[in-house]
Amino acid sequence: MRRPPWWPWAVWIFVLVPGPLVLTALVSDFVLGTRWLGSNPVKEGELLLGQWTIKYLVAALAITPVRYILGWNWLQKYRRTFGLAAFFYGLTHFLWYALVDIQLDSGQLAEDLTKRTYIIVGFTALLVMLPLALTSTRAAIARLRHRWVALHRLVYVVPVLGIVHWWMSVKADVGPPAFYSAVFALLLGWRWWHARRETSGHATTSPTRSAA
Repeated sequence: MRRPPWWPWAVWIFVLVPGPLVLTALVSDFVLGTRWLGSNPVKEGELLLGQWTIKYLVAALAITPVRYILGWNWLQKYRRTFGLAAFFYGLTHFLWYALVDIQLDSGQLAEDLTKRTYIIVGFTALLVMLPLALTSTRAAIARLRHRWVALHRLVYVVPVLGIVHWWMSVKADVGPPAFYSAVFALLLGWRWWHARRETSGHATTSPTRSAA
């Protein structure tokens, strides 16, 4: 199937719009006294940026199964876009916490990164995403070759850490993390099934190839 002409615009709107909207809402709440982000705009903005990180991870991981099921091979070129967006929003989520929430309190930051488990887990997810983002270029792919594939398998660790971080940070509203837990379980389960299927297929055809 050919790529719809509107798709690139939809991708860039999906990637670029949420962050500025959250920032604009925060400024509006503090300067104009609005309540776009509720009674605690700092925490709500931090939460929204974390949620968008999860959404971009979903988009990146969903591309491969959608390609196989629907035959939309043109989607592949956008996987890196969504992966980089996930890293950018994850980094923004952390910077929002460090700069706006705790206001660069080094003592508080050190304590949180050593004693508060959910922050340790979230920061670990960000650290795992860092080498993936840095090696997302074509030059890095050509330089690392098969090691690039092995390194980028870490992408399956990130949503697990992200969901655990989310679960541990919520107190009452467990609906959203439960929903995305199910989505990631479905996507990772499909990936495991597909890998097993490919492995068994190679094992079945290898004797024939040897005989040939």
